Amino acid sequence: MEKVKVGIVGAGYMGGVHAALLARDDRVTLAAVHDADSRRARLLADSHGALALPGADDVIAKSDAVYITTPNTKHTELAIAAVNAGKHVFCEKPMATSAADALALLQAATHSEAIFQVGHNRRFAPVYQMLKGMLVEGERPHSAHIKMNRGELMKPEWVADPAITGGFLYETTIHMFDLMRFLFGEVRRMDAIGTFHEYPEVDDFSVLVEFEDGMHATLASSADAGWSLPFERIEVFRHHQTIATRGMECLSYSEDLGSRTVRHSVDELAKEQQWGYQQEDKAFVDSIVDRRPVAVTALDGYKSVELVDACYRAVRTNERIRFGDKSQSTVAAAFLHKPTGGIEKGSAE
Repeated sequence: MEKVKVGIVGAGYMGGVHAALLARDDRVTLAAVHDADSRRARLLADSHGALALPGADDVIAKSDAVYITTPNTKHTELAIAAVNAGKHVFCEKPMATSAADALALLQAATHSEAIFQVGHNRRFAPVYQMLKGMLVEGERPHSAHIKMNRGELMKPEWVADPAITGGFLYETTIHMFDLMRFLFGEVRRMDAIGTFHEYPEVDDFSVLVEFEDGMHATLASSADAGWSLPFERIEVFRHHQTIATRGMECLSYSEDLGSRTVRHSVDELAKEQQWGYQQEDKAFVDSIVDRRPVAVTALDGYKSVELVDACYRAVRTNERIRFGDKSQSTVAAAFLHKPTGGIEKGSAE
């Protein structure tokens, strides 16, 4: 079997993570790397026997599949270029930093026969997979509390620059917006309050959401909460039971009104498995080689951006945001029903 030639655009931390994982897959060869910092591109390329090329277009031309692992605000333009070139694309989250850009990329992906996957790795993390399984098999939850905090926006310095990240919610908390859909379904309405504290952007959020079936949840996310662990946590409440995650390390639940708690830990797994990176890369290659349904579709990526965009709008205008038919654009509806292997309906729908 001819190997899939993969190119990486963006040789930072996530580019390195994906390169190392792909190197273990004998169906793949790393063909080319580009980064605005040519030295960094050369280091990553040399470590995997790839070419360091001067432009993103050069990497796209040399590759069958392209990983977009640049700063957030660069994702859309590069991903659209790769899609329009007919390449398979793995786009790190977020696929865009505005709903308008996310829709443009969704439209491009819809018209491509190639594979397009978004890097929402939490969906693959064993802890969240366990939680998803419990929710599918058991009683529907009544409510949930979700939190994701970041200790600071100083290391590295660029995480405090919205011109690079698109905003705090796009850099970090978008994972939890995506998990809300993955675990609980579509959002019907949203209220949000945000405040400024340490940084030159809104850095502290309290969000209330209602899902289409009436379940509701709170989400809290702070950029200056300190690094007390777990920095992310989901608590799910249903009839006389609480299910709780602790980071991506363990899940616990109470069985009844007694005090007994059952705990499942994945401490023995390496970080790339705990966090779902290894599983998402395998899923992407599986989709290319075996034409399997895409695990995290462009529509999933669009919906997560739509939720973050709505949260910022709710904070800015103090309005309740309602979702419904108007958020299901003609393009999104077409995406849902297009029967090609590259863009089948995702598991969260």
